[in-house]
Amino acid sequence: MREFCPSGFVDVRSHYYAPRDELIAQVVSRLVGDVPQSELEAMLGGHYITVWGPRQSGKTWVVTHAKWEIQTRYWDRFTIIDISLSGLQGLAPDGDPDIFDFPLALWRLLLSASPEPMNRIDTWIEFQTLFCNFWDRPVILILDDVDALHPDYLALMVAQFRALQKKEQSLLHGLALVGTRPVPEIGSKLDAPFSVQRSVHIPNLTLGEVEEMFRWYEKESGQPVEQVVIERVYHETGGQPNLVSWLGTLLTETYNPDRSRPITLAHFDAAYAAALYDAPNDNVANIVNQARQKKYQDVVLGLFRTTQRTPFLFDDLLLSRLYLNGVIDREADGTRLYARFSSPLVQKRLFDYFTREIFPHTGRLYAPFEDLTAIITDESLDLPNLLRRYERYLRENRGRLLRDVPRRKSDMRPYEAVFHFSLYAYLTQFLEHRAARVWPEFPTGNGRTDVLIEYAGRRYGLEVRSYLDAHEYRQAVEEAARYGHSLGLEEITLAFFIGTISDDNRARYEVTHHDEETGVTVRPVFVETGTGV
Repeated sequence: MREFCPSGFVDVRSHYYAPRDELIAQVVSRLVGDVPQSELEAMLGGHYITVWGPRQSGKTWVVTHAKWEIQTRYWDRFTIIDISLSGLQGLAPDGDPDIFDFPLALWRLLLSASPEPMNRIDTWIEFQTLFCNFWDRPVILILDDVDALHPDYLALMVAQFRALQKKEQSLLHGLALVGTRPVPEIGSKLDAPFSVQRSVHIPNLTLGEVEEMFRWYEKESGQPVEQVVIERVYHETGGQPNLVSWLGTLLTETYNPDRSRPITLAHFDAAYAAALYDAPNDNVANIVNQARQKKYQDVVLGLFRTTQRTPFLFDDLLLSRLYLNGVIDREADGTRLYARFSSPLVQKRLFDYFTREIFPHTGRLYAPFEDLTAIITDESLDLPNLLRRYERYLRENRGRLLRDVPRRKSDMRPYEAVFHFSLYAYLTQFLEHRAARVWPEFPTGNGRTDVLIEYAGRRYGLEVRSYLDAHEYRQAVEEAARYGHSLGLEEITLAFFIGTISDDNRARYEVTHHDEETGVTVRPVFVETGTGV
């Protein structure tokens, strides 16, 4: 029986996988070109391409299967060389990279993959000659892990391949550069662009592909998987192949004690809780490690703000690096692209990380003999009053709480996200000993933060925003009603962070709204921070 593959290369003989036939066919078509009918035609028609996408998206798997397809169909037409450049990682130019022995290092890798012996190569001229007179048939060259190369070496290597394209006697029929960067970025360090800018982008899995993997498991194991579980796996991972298989392993193995019963939402909740707080995963660890770096602070913490979206530009080096490392994704809105977190799972892991990193100690939340019955009893929780108690806590401890928090470079004010993290830490600690469950939700992938609380057999919803203006306030009330309705709630609390607010404005805007369309009651509450947000 097969199993899900949470790490390493997916083996089609022993793992569940998505066939991705269209992507494989696209790579084959790009590298081979028109089907060759003669030796002369076989030397024409191939392309130089990049196969690119975020880390752990399945680039190597797609290219490997494309290589096998070419070998099967055109075994007598082409020589295929497939090598990884990961062995060249760490080589850095000292002064002029032309004088370094990089061509020799590349030749050694080619030698290891070549079926024929090769004369030693020490210069780029000899490197070009290798592809003009050494082979007895056209060559398709696949170079994986091109990101391992120092940018100067990568630019030099691409320049050589560009020069080879212009040589009539060149036998290099097709070239695939496999990594996290598309052709325009690879060619950006050159005096002229890479001459054939074709690329194959490897996207995440679709809902249909994720469902196909789990239905395959059903057929082999005889254990049904509820449709809602498959949809939650897809939603929480964004279809990222590694995360899908990781959750698949947790669901079908670790948190699957009785295979005679269907896998239900209860199984998913247990597996997902482990994915968020307990189970190790190298891919997630790398994402968190990337996001926590100081150079990315403005971008990552800025994505948690509720009053402004972050435009996505591939020319922005920080944004492109975060995208290619799996931290963020792109979403289209009309003709514009905006950055968002790559998946709810990633966003929740980062939210939890920054909450613990910035507020490891909340201190005393309330006085030892303080009467809390207006906030919480054994039967109920009053969220608006809890928010007012948090506001008082923030006012009393502002100096300590905000002394060392991350601040925007533009005005040195705390990031808006800092207050989201602070509130979440407060709520978690306040309810820790009350047999309550508290967790964040991010319905849009950026901007909005929602906190859900289960206490005394009832679910409470809290939507958190920063106040911008009256128009945004009215819109937020309408959206909160719709969100509460989607959760099956009769009431939802809407918290607005604001620097300062007068008593008159508080009385004017802290008015309970009953939405006629959804039937949901929205209770707005303003939380004064004492500083701009």
